[in-house]
Amino acid sequence: MRRSIGLVGVGLMGSSLARHLLSAGFSVTVHDTDPAKVEAIVKDGARKAASPEEIPPQADVIMLSLPNSHIVNEVVKDSLKLFDTGRRGLIVIDASTPDPEMSAELAAQLRQKGIEMLDATISGTSEMFVEKDVILMVGGNEQVFRECEPIFSAMSKEAFFMGKNGAGAVTKLVANLVLTLNRMALAEGLTLAKKAGLDRLQTLEVLKKSAAYSKAMDQKGYRMVKKQFLPPASRLASSYKDARLILALGARLDCPLPLISFTVQAMASEVSKGRKEWDPATVISFYDELANL
Repeated sequence: MRRSIGLVGVGLMGSSLARHLLSAGFSVTVHDTDPAKVEAIVKDGARKAASPEEIPPQADVIMLSLPNSHIVNEVVKDSLKLFDTGRRGLIVIDASTPDPEMSAELAAQLRQKGIEMLDATISGTSEMFVEKDVILMVGGNEQVFRECEPIFSAMSKEAFFMGKNGAGAVTKLVANLVLTLNRMALAEGLTLAKKAGLDRLQTLEVLKKSAAYSKAMDQKGYRMVKKQFLPPASRLASSYKDARLILALGARLDCPLPLISFTVQAMASEVSKGRKEWDPATVISFYDELANL
C-alpha cells in the first residue's frame, strides 16, 4: 500500500486533509506558499518540503488542494516538474474543484508520462472536513481508484467512483449547483420572514424541522441570521468560481441553467462590494439590500 504522501496546498481544506492522513499513519510531506500554514502542519507531524521539487522523489502519491485548475496546471508542470521527473507509476490526486475539461486534459498528458491522475473532489465545508464528515466524488482509472481507497477512507466517510477523468469534477459541480441554490433559497426565505416581521432565528428553527429542510440550514443558517461572515468556513470567491464553472459546463453542453445564472449575478454583486473573502452566507446581504432591510 502506498504510504508516502506529498501534499501541495494546506489552506482551509488542505490542512484538514493533512491531519486526517497523519492520523491514519501516512507519511505526509507538505508545501504551501504560506510558510505559517506549513509550520502549523509540521507541528502535527508532517514533513516540510523546502520547495515543490522536493516532493516527487519522496512520494508515492501527490495530492493537490489548490484554488483552481490554472494553478493546478502550473504546480504540476512548473513547480513539481512532473513532466520532467520520469516518475512512472506515480499517482496524482487533485482534491481541488477543477474545471472538468482542463482536469481530463491534464490527466491525459500525465498518462503519457506514465503518471495516473484522479480528480477526487470533496463535498463538504472546511468545518465538516475537520470532522471527516465529507464525501469524495472521484474520476479516473478505476483500478487506480481502488488502489487509493485507503487514502480516501482516511479523509472521508465515503468515496464514490464516478467514471473517467473529469467525472468527479462534473459531479462536484452538480452537487455545488444544488447546494448553492439551497443557500440562495434559504437567504431569500429568511429575507421574506424578516420583512414580514418574523424573528429570523425562530423561523430558521422552524424551517429546520419542516419539509423545507436542507443541510444548508445547518451549515449557513446561523451565519445568515447573525451576519457572521468572518472568519469563513469557506470563501465566497471559491463559490463564485465554482458557479461560473457550472455555467461554463452548461454552455458547453447546451444545458439551460437559469437559476444558477441568477445566483452568479448575486455573487458578483457581493464580490464587487469587497466581500470575496467572506463566507458564502453573505448572499443574505444581497437580499437584505434589495429588500431595504
